[in-house]
Amino acid sequence: MLERNVETFIGCDSDYESAKIVLFGAPFDSTTSFRPGARFGSSAIRHESFGLETYSPYQDRDLTEAAVFDSGDLELCFGRAELALSDIEERTTQILDDAKLPLLIGGEHLVTLGAVRAVHKRYPDLHIVHFDAHTDLRDDYLGATLSHACVMRRSYDLLGDGRIHQFCIRSGEKSEFQFAREHTDLHRFDFNGIDEVVEALKQSKAPVYFSIDLDCLDPSVFPGTGTPEAGGVNFVQLLEAICKVCRTNVVGADINELAPMLDSSGASTATACKVLRELILALSK
Repeated sequence: MLERNVETFIGCDSDYESAKIVLFGAPFDSTTSFRPGARFGSSAIRHESFGLETYSPYQDRDLTEAAVFDSGDLELCFGRAELALSDIEERTTQILDDAKLPLLIGGEHLVTLGAVRAVHKRYPDLHIVHFDAHTDLRDDYLGATLSHACVMRRSYDLLGDGRIHQFCIRSGEKSEFQFAREHTDLHRFDFNGIDEVVEALKQSKAPVYFSIDLDCLDPSVFPGTGTPEAGGVNFVQLLEAICKVCRTNVVGADINELAPMLDSSGASTATACKVLRELILALSK
């Protein structure tokens, strides 16, 4: 059984036994390719969440009505990506073994791979719904096959063709877009096509891992991230898409890539807190 963190995300104070969703943080950013700082994202989200209300007027639901347990941040090896991923996989497996939904707070996007490994072992027919500015389909980044630029390529190595559904993508090498045409379901720039994808996943009842890289948001909304890309979506568009995906059989999820010190106004952290609140409420329906 896991112990509750000293500082929890607002409203997430259920006991572990009765919780249906378990939060945990992965403060890791050692493969960040541009501006570091995402390792501080999970703790900043917890601390700043007390500027939020637990009630969402968007969904007419309250975090106090959801059964959510916050187990805090993992202590990860910053110098060894594989060791960090192993620890994330182990924690995810423990949560799944206890029949609860793991909800990971990054950290850079590579942390998703540790959770996906665990969830895929439990659900071999897993699909991934991926919101991001970037393809993340490089086979390697400067020789490193474990990089936040490669996380969906490594996930593809596990899942195979047609089971990664990507939205808001607006950046990547030409070769990544060519790879996606043959192997993933990539939707450029926004959420066009999400209704069809959600309906197909609902009909098939396929297990879904839901990964949200917060840089899918436009940098005018969310500048506090390591690799900002102009042309993203706004908060309301993201919220609507989150609610749609959460109507599928989501068995694990994460949000990642907040680097709080890159936005001294605090607006990016406040936005990340609100995204997490809405994701929790959508998952708890």
